[in-house]
Amino acid sequence: MTARVEQLVTHGTFSLDGGTWEVDNNVWLVGDDTEVLVVDAAHDADAIERAVAGRRVTAVVCTHAHDDHIGAAPELGRRTGAPVLLHADDLPLWRLTHPDTDPDGFLTDGRVLQVAGVELEVLHTPGHAPGAICLYAPALESVFTGDTLFRGGPGATGRSFSDFPTIIESIAGKLLALPARTVVHTGHGATTTIGAEAPQLDEWIARGS
Repeated sequence: MTARVEQLVTHGTFSLDGGTWEVDNNVWLVGDDTEVLVVDAAHDADAIERAVAGRRVTAVVCTHAHDDHIGAAPELGRRTGAPVLLHADDLPLWRLTHPDTDPDGFLTDGRVLQVAGVELEVLHTPGHAPGAICLYAPALESVFTGDTLFRGGPGATGRSFSDFPTIIESIAGKLLALPARTVVHTGHGATTTIGAEAPQLDEWIARGS
């Protein structure tokens, strides 16, 4: 069976630094009819479990630990038996949401995860959050960027734990080096491609955070 990418949009809130905002999040499922890997268990474990539809979940990967991206992760892990994986640099953020539950394992730059015969390489891309990661799946010509890169620019860096020069370095050094045809599956909003975003780098730098 051929691996594919499936999208689920969930709704909830994002809270940090004393503010709360309504948000829609993209939850990505990578796999086939037998097994899937979940990228960002946002808001609604019931909805994600329905989308999984009885398939084996190989991992619940957190692109970073803002509460809108990890809110349902421990519950989904418990229901499916899948390990919840996070980069260790985001533990301080994780513990703001889940003080009594740790992730099951930690992601490191260059680690390769596998599902349905497809390899996904972990790219550590700090800036939006210290432990932000992206997952690059060459066979699917896809990269899952969380809140590091969107259509039209980098993720926000105006809140705690974030830094604009760092996110620019991450995007320029790791993401824009990917093939231009690579589809960018974002944490919120529409997909784009590396080729569509790369020419805007200088504009983003001039615009700043």
